[in-house]
Amino acid sequence: SPACPQRATLAGPCPPAGQRLNGTLPPMPPAPTLLIRQFLNQIQPRLLPFLGWRRQLDAATLRKDLLAGLTVALVAVPQALAYAQLAGLPAYVGLYASLLPSIVGALWGSSAQLNTGPVALTSLLTASALSSLALPGSDTWLLLAVQLALLAGVLQVAFGALRLAHFADLLSHPVLHGFINACSLLICVAQLPTLLGLPSAGQRPFFEAVVDLARGLPDIHLPSAALGTAAIALLVAQRRFLPRWPGVLIAVVGLGAAAWLTGFEADGGRVVGALPEQILAFALPRADWGQTTDLLPSAFVLALVSFIEAMSSCKLASARTGQRWDGNQELIGQGLAKLTAAFCQAYPVSGSFGRSAFLLGAGARTGLASVVGAAVVLIALLAIPGPIAHIPRPVLAAVILVTVASLLSLRPLRDAWRSSRDDGLAGTVCFIATLAFAPHVEIGILAGLLLSLALLIYRSMKPRVALLGRHPDGTWRDAERFGLAPAHPQLSILRFDGPLHFVNAATFEDAVLATCRDHPRLKALLLSCAGINAIDASGVDTLRRIERQLAADGRLLACCGLKKQAIDVLERTGLWSVLAPHAAYRTEDDAVQHLMPILGGTPAPAAVRRGLEW
Repeated sequence: SPACPQRATLAGPCPPAGQRLNGTLPPMPPAPTLLIRQFLNQIQPRLLPFLGWRRQLDAATLRKDLLAGLTVALVAVPQALAYAQLAGLPAYVGLYASLLPSIVGALWGSSAQLNTGPVALTSLLTASALSSLALPGSDTWLLLAVQLALLAGVLQVAFGALRLAHFADLLSHPVLHGFINACSLLICVAQLPTLLGLPSAGQRPFFEAVVDLARGLPDIHLPSAALGTAAIALLVAQRRFLPRWPGVLIAVVGLGAAAWLTGFEADGGRVVGALPEQILAFALPRADWGQTTDLLPSAFVLALVSFIEAMSSCKLASARTGQRWDGNQELIGQGLAKLTAAFCQAYPVSGSFGRSAFLLGAGARTGLASVVGAAVVLIALLAIPGPIAHIPRPVLAAVILVTVASLLSLRPLRDAWRSSRDDGLAGTVCFIATLAFAPHVEIGILAGLLLSLALLIYRSMKPRVALLGRHPDGTWRDAERFGLAPAHPQLSILRFDGPLHFVNAATFEDAVLATCRDHPRLKALLLSCAGINAIDASGVDTLRRIERQLAADGRLLACCGLKKQAIDVLERTGLWSVLAPHAAYRTEDDAVQHLMPILGGTPAPAAVRRGLEW
């Protein structure tokens, strides 16, 4: 209105005339629609991350994603059949796991190149978790596999929502490599009977499986062994000479045709078998409390290992393409994919390193490539169910063997022993325990995890403590190691390398008291605190006790190089007011310059460091 021209744009009563005249209008509150839009913009990357694809999709990106999706589908179909066989499930269950779970993992994940679906390690973990609860291939086995996917999915979604992705770092690389090497051997031993046409007894202790395999060698089914050996030779040659070709598809199609022409199935050879008429089966997973408690430890291990496997693919893709990825969002995406697998009557899925490498090599830029790949798998199920049913199982076993053999490498364990005996020990224990307790492989990885954490705590209990002396290059170094004289007969400089907390506070106090005993003329003790990046309540109590004891003996406690976060703790606890007069020195030289007059000496100029010698 003329009396209040701002009324049309203000949400509320018109401001007083004085304010309108002098231009001092109160700030306009944002409109409700603007608040809603801002809120949606904040939560959209986590709730609907796939909406961000529209900013990247253009004609060139769309063409690359379509080609990449077609490429990965050519590998996904035979791998899905093979990995379901490894999990002790009907082969078609692997195809179920390659459809909607793959789409959901792409839509709610954060890495454009990560392809979700059946993988070898997750399949082995599934078979291991169920081996003591049901018979492979039975209805109960499938029901438990669905329940395992549900539990692992719930755990991963919860971890992602709570932003706990960094907890995966608790599993050290040596432990993970020890586990992967042991699992690779278990997979190879489990697939050799299928490759050779021998009866398969499922997941068993490693050494028992090796003995049974040796005893069954006289009963090899020669056509199966011939097909399996030919498939291995073909796949190895393709990787060596034609790495960009879809070797898995070529081997499965070519040898499948050869098996059909030679009457392999009629000669007693085992094939995939007829596929069910219903392509997609949806049902609510049935949960039993007793089974849930039995499966929960295995579900935790599966959730952890499958995320680490997916994370390695995400890191590689991010390094190659420069695209960012979010570990917590990826946890949610992988968890939702497992939940989708449970509702599709499939089994746990994970990010595939091999298929993700195919997407990366084909130039995929968004998750649309994985969606296209799943659509092509669905088309194959609808269009060619007959040929899929007649694929020889020995060929699928060869696909698994060649894929898993590439994971076998003792070099990481050897490097771990060279870098740290603790890391080497944890990795080796994990490797041996995984083989020894098979098929309960979760015991192996938990043993390695607990041992590595125990060794970490033990190392933190014994941090390096050194008395310092002036080195000829001007720096302060370990006096015992370099044979250096102390700074002054009445002054000792003690360096503590590590955070000062309840685990090592006793070690710190013992070192200080030993220094005082060994130097009866000591008047001042200087703590070189540059290595102390954190102090807890136990550390503060230890410092307070040391300061009081030194003061009672007529000695001075000084500190240099204290970090801001350590000073903040000392200020909050009231100890800083006691230590501050001689605790604010930045370097050892600065402290020595100020402490010399107290000791009755003349400050000496600091030595000049000579170039890069120090």
